[in-house]
Amino acid sequence: MTQREIPYKLVALDLDGTLVDDQKRLLPSTISSVMAIQELGVKVVLASGRPTFGCRAIAKTLRLDQYGGYILSYNGGKLTSLGDGKILARRAIPKKLLPHLYEEVKKRPELTIFSYEQQMIVSETPDDHYVLEEQRVDGGMPIRGVPHLLEGLISDPLKLAITSDNTHALYQIKEEMEAYYGEQLNFFLTNEHFLDVVPRGVDKGSTIEFLLEELGIDRSELIAVGDSYNDLGMIQVAGLGVAMANATEAVKRSADYVTTSNNSDGISHLLNKFILQPKPDNVGDLSVELLNQMMEGNTLMGTLGIRCTRLEEGYVECTMPVDGRTQQPMGILHGGATLALAETAAGYGSLLLLQENEIQVGMQVSGNHISSAHVGDTVTAVGKIIHRGRSSHVWNIDILSGRGKLISSIRAVSYTHLTLPTTPYV
Repeated sequence: MTQREIPYKLVALDLDGTLVDDQKRLLPSTISSVMAIQELGVKVVLASGRPTFGCRAIAKTLRLDQYGGYILSYNGGKLTSLGDGKILARRAIPKKLLPHLYEEVKKRPELTIFSYEQQMIVSETPDDHYVLEEQRVDGGMPIRGVPHLLEGLISDPLKLAITSDNTHALYQIKEEMEAYYGEQLNFFLTNEHFLDVVPRGVDKGSTIEFLLEELGIDRSELIAVGDSYNDLGMIQVAGLGVAMANATEAVKRSADYVTTSNNSDGISHLLNKFILQPKPDNVGDLSVELLNQMMEGNTLMGTLGIRCTRLEEGYVECTMPVDGRTQQPMGILHGGATLALAETAAGYGSLLLLQENEIQVGMQVSGNHISSAHVGDTVTAVGKIIHRGRSSHVWNIDILSGRGKLISSIRAVSYTHLTLPTTPYV
């Protein structure tokens, strides 16, 4: 492959939940693939809510300084060029805005607040477990304890972090402070325990747009990858917006493509597919392994224990256990779970049939429940296509017990839609 054939010039990668696994490690496959795209001339941006200090070790491992990469830190509050060390963009929160926010947090003992300054974490509670976790994630960033956070900050902060074990409390103060501050501050839930506060107008998307303009790169030449709400902006800006399999459902719905999880070579899979070893058909390489990896975790399929076991053109098989997740109170398989299994099988089969520029947009399912399956059994959905049309696929799905007894016979219609321009879809 020559550089002229590469459709993407910039790749923006979120860190936690995306580039690194759940133990905050770079997988060997990730390192290899990121190094390989840089060798081809593709620039890489580490786009994180972390402070710049917390991104540098990863940037060093990936040799972003050598290849002229970038660190977008503080959710977009600071943009650093690693090739020459220049700060390209920086926006801080005026301290005069913060007394009300600080006072509201201090009224609620379930909340903790801290900030960053001069390559240090600044906190009134340096022994708090979330502060210590932030230090660990940020590669041992020093902690400076202060008696009063706002008085202890020498300059305007780039970001504040509000943390809690109580997710509801974070949602509540987020809503209250958004109403109070209006156009002055942005609030991002980066996970269920962390709420980030940055200046209004600062987010990963707007800072990436600034970088695109600086580099003269069109947004169609950008890949942006993430897993959480603070990644939505850059995913929506990108020509190819990508969600991890472990991403929130909102991020998946906003993405053009869903790769495998951060624990399952998701970045390597993505970069190989679209840059290093691209294939002309963006859906024809679906596999049983890929589908199962994508559905791990917080999805209906993962929750119900549905697994794809066979996938061929016009034919699909999926299994589901009859257990506490799928049973009725009397210990037999729930009809709703049976329909979910059938819809999943038809959906998988239809994905394999999609042509370039097609997406799957809906499903209609109707079924006849003939007999029962009991707790301890594993049922199998056997799906066969009976009509392949221009805008719909009709499937017959038989649900069989472990001994081959017919449990349900279900008809599913999958509707497709032609989209322009071409967008990769899984």
